[in-house]
Amino acid sequence: MEIIDLTETRPHDSTPLTLVLGQFDGVHKGHQHILQTSKKQKTADETLAVMSLSDHPLWIRNQNPDFEKRMTPDRDRLHLLEQFGVEKYYQINHTQGDVKYPLEEWVFNYLARLNIKRLIFGEGFRFGFDESFHMEKFLDLCAKRNIEITTVPQVKVNGTKISSQTIRGYIKKGLMEPVHALLGRPFTITGTVIHGEKMGRKLGFPTINLGEMENYVEPKPGVYLGMVGIHKKEGIIDYWDTLISTGYRPTVNGEGYLIEAHLLNFSGDLYNQTVSISFLRFMREELNFDSLDKLIEQMEKDKIEGERLMGHF
Repeated sequence: MEIIDLTETRPHDSTPLTLVLGQFDGVHKGHQHILQTSKKQKTADETLAVMSLSDHPLWIRNQNPDFEKRMTPDRDRLHLLEQFGVEKYYQINHTQGDVKYPLEEWVFNYLARLNIKRLIFGEGFRFGFDESFHMEKFLDLCAKRNIEITTVPQVKVNGTKISSQTIRGYIKKGLMEPVHALLGRPFTITGTVIHGEKMGRKLGFPTINLGEMENYVEPKPGVYLGMVGIHKKEGIIDYWDTLISTGYRPTVNGEGYLIEAHLLNFSGDLYNQTVSISFLRFMREELNFDSLDKLIEQMEKDKIEGERLMGHF
């Protein structure tokens, strides 16, 4: 997939495009439906492309913390878009300085450089700040350039309309089953294994710690059932049943939010390797124990319960 930063480069691309607009955080089932619809509508000579803002508009505008973190930071999102057939990705770095301009005109300045045959987006689409985005004016600009418009109806799963904001909320509450249902896969964090304090090893439950991660949504503190995928050569991933601990480690006076994973029945060294941690089910709240012995006792119970639950996945 070709990635083009329209803020840095100003190409006049003559490639006929079916262009999809949206943020695509999570690349959830609703996004997948939009992409599948786009693939069906485009002609053989058209390239399927996506255009997105670099960050969520409400984070750009007023640093709203609800929109700072993502389910799929750029690396993950671009990989998923490519899997669903996107051939070109156009990114726009919208800044606070651009807020004073009507966004539909600002975006259209970029669209005008491209040879767009059809423009596709989801129902309720707003490419920016609700109060500044005038859809009718935007559609009129498209009509003047003979750009065909398709609005894809919003998808529901079990009666729930799928939205990235809803799924992010579920993750923050530890509700991983509905997250899986709406994403079509488990919520997953990818990073590189680094050396930690080795506290888990001292307690008899060695864990892996990830280095500086991208801007992922932080799951509710607690213990989860999950999977760790160890990335091997040639795209092979080796999966292991896992217990995941998220939170602040109050029993050992931890500092800052941390994600640790204990691979069940695994022995070996994973330092400097890329791994993906997938969350399947919330097991219990984060607890503050009176002693390390009580913490170890609870971890033994967690392991037994985790192995039992894995028999149902």
